[in-house]
Amino acid sequence: MLQVTPNGPWGKDVHPAMPVTLDELTAELTRCFAAGADGVHLHVRDSSGAETLDPAVVNETCRRVREVAYGKIEIGLTTGAWIVPGLADRIAMIREWEGVDVATVNLSEEGFADVMAAMLEAGIGIDVGLWSPQEMPALLGSGLLPLVSRVSIELDPGEPYFLQGPPETVAQQVNDLLDEAGSTCPRLTHGMNDWTWPLVRDAFRRGHDTRVGFEDSVLLPDGTTAPDNASLVRAAAALRP
Repeated sequence: MLQVTPNGPWGKDVHPAMPVTLDELTAELTRCFAAGADGVHLHVRDSSGAETLDPAVVNETCRRVREVAYGKIEIGLTTGAWIVPGLADRIAMIREWEGVDVATVNLSEEGFADVMAAMLEAGIGIDVGLWSPQEMPALLGSGLLPLVSRVSIELDPGEPYFLQGPPETVAQQVNDLLDEAGSTCPRLTHGMNDWTWPLVRDAFRRGHDTRVGFEDSVLLPDGTTAPDNASLVRAAAALRP
């Protein structure tokens, strides 16, 4: 799968073409799906442009995205704690989501296992957000690894772990730990900023899913700024074996 991440938590200060409104998002995704994306990871926005987990907004957003999708497109969301800090409130909202195939749960966030359990009950696939080899003990300790839909290996040389070494080496460390744990679920490998394109190539080499989009980097492989998300998708699709 080549997933597009069109917005993340960012605004138009990061890129003037950042899709914030629902109309902007669906227009951008129409181009991205035509360019080769077959999945999307969304940060849903309300009418003010703020991130939200509100079921009414989430469900309408997913409905609109389905309308512009070419064939079967996986719709993934974030469950980021910064959006709704209260764990009970966040879980209550997630239970009412409709049209969401998977959602990313960050192992770095308190209560991640409770969020995962609620998602399983609601029929939403768990996409584990694993940011560092240091997080593997927490994932294994939860006992939920055999039940997840995918592990997203999400590597950033900056905060919070300040990972060292070539990105491909860090990705190998995570993959080795997952292999040692006996995990056979799909994996999605991606990087942020300078690690974006090295890890897209690494993912394709391993046969993993990967992703590109303004959430991760606004730069094309040659270092120039992409005019839109669809340009990033086309650049990634050109690297796919």
